[in-house]
Amino acid sequence: MRISSTDVIEGSHVLYTIGKIRAASTWHAANGAPPQDNWRELVLRELIRRAEDIDADAIIGFDYETDGIVSVEGTGIQLKRILDTGIAVKLSCAA
Repeated sequence: MRISSTDVIEGSHVLYTIGKIRAASTWHAANGAPPQDNWRELVLRELIRRAEDIDADAIIGFDYETDGIVSVEGTGIQLKRILDTGIAVKLSCAA
C-alpha cells in the first residue's frame, strides 16, 4: 500500500478516486495522547486495512486530526480520539 500526504503518488498516476476513508485511535483523556506508545502505527494499520478492503492501491491526502471532544456524562471527564484520514485511490500503474 502506498501512502502520500499530498494528492500525488510518485511514479504513478491516480486513475480514479474510490473515496474518503478513516480509522481512529482509542478514546483517551482529552488533555493527553493515546495510552499506546505505537498508536500512530495501530491507526495507520487500520486505515491500510480499510483501503485494502475496497481494493485501493494507495491512500492520498493522508493526515491526522482530532475527532472532537466528548464529555462522559456525570463524571466531568472529557475524551477525544485521533482520526487518521485519507482518500483511497486506484492507480494507473500500481507498483
